Amino acid sequence: MKNSRKRTLVTGGAGFLGSHLCDRLVAAGHDVLCVDNFFTGSRDNIAHLLSVPHFEFIRHDITFPLYVEVDEIYNLACPASPIHYQFDPVQTTKTSVHGAINMLGLAKRLKARIFQASTSEVYGDPEIHPQTEEYWGNVNPIGIRSCYDEGKRCAETLFFDYRRQYDLSIKVGRIFNTYGPRMHPDDGRVVSNFIVQALQNRPITIFGEGNQTRSFCYVDDLIDVIILFMQTPDSLTGPLNLGNSSEFTIRELAELVIDLTGSQSKLQFELLPEDDPKQRQPDLTKTTSALGWAPAIALHDGLIKTIYYFDDLLKRGCVIEY
Repeated sequence: MKNSRKRTLVTGGAGFLGSHLCDRLVAAGHDVLCVDNFFTGSRDNIAHLLSVPHFEFIRHDITFPLYVEVDEIYNLACPASPIHYQFDPVQTTKTSVHGAINMLGLAKRLKARIFQASTSEVYGDPEIHPQTEEYWGNVNPIGIRSCYDEGKRCAETLFFDYRRQYDLSIKVGRIFNTYGPRMHPDDGRVVSNFIVQALQNRPITIFGEGNQTRSFCYVDDLIDVIILFMQTPDSLTGPLNLGNSSEFTIRELAELVIDLTGSQSKLQFELLPEDDPKQRQPDLTKTTSALGWAPAIALHDGLIKTIYYFDDLLKRGCVIEY
């Protein structure tokens, strides 16, 4: 008798977003195949799933072909923070491009639907605000962030060419800043940096004057919209902006973290990194119209949950050094 459970592949499944997605899919009754090479993912993120009957893990690098049988694919594999993707920029580009080719080839063979975790970084340092899906971006093709930005842009090209050439069922979501438990503690992102520094009463490092803006989406909201998008008809391919449209300056975020942690930390200003975007805010008009979805968790509430997670890490002896 054929198994009625949907067999779902999640690449990057031991990472921050991937592990939360695996949790949700297992809870929804899927057979989940998690693939990760642990470059930035962690076994700790999926340890609670390893004994679950309908969860399976394979250690694998998607820059090499993968031969499995699944019904659908979520392609989340790629280092996503500047510290990690700039550590080995050639490998970062290969993960986005070769990885997309391998996963698209697998989806083509299996006639499986595939989701691509693209990024707001395809917009570069945007010249329009907020960013709509029609905006082509302002990206430096040879800068230190290009391995990630251009890698993801090329992956989108591949996805839409596979759609046009092979009628493949694709979903492309441009993910904006997302935060929550299981973020890598030393990934260099503002939310994790600020929380860890505040909990240790160390100076809060702000690049530039802190006037650059970001829009922060709590991880539960993001997983909700990814799964919802994946369930839509083939005609809705995206790209769709996925995130939270509430906009905050980096300085406002730092001050909120200090307040919520009761920290004695002071603000410390440093030079702005090369090609760091000045503004980042999704226009969610198309996403809301197509999916009837809107983020539900306010920054204040999401930060409290995230602070609790990092506080627990520190109390268990996970001391982070920068």
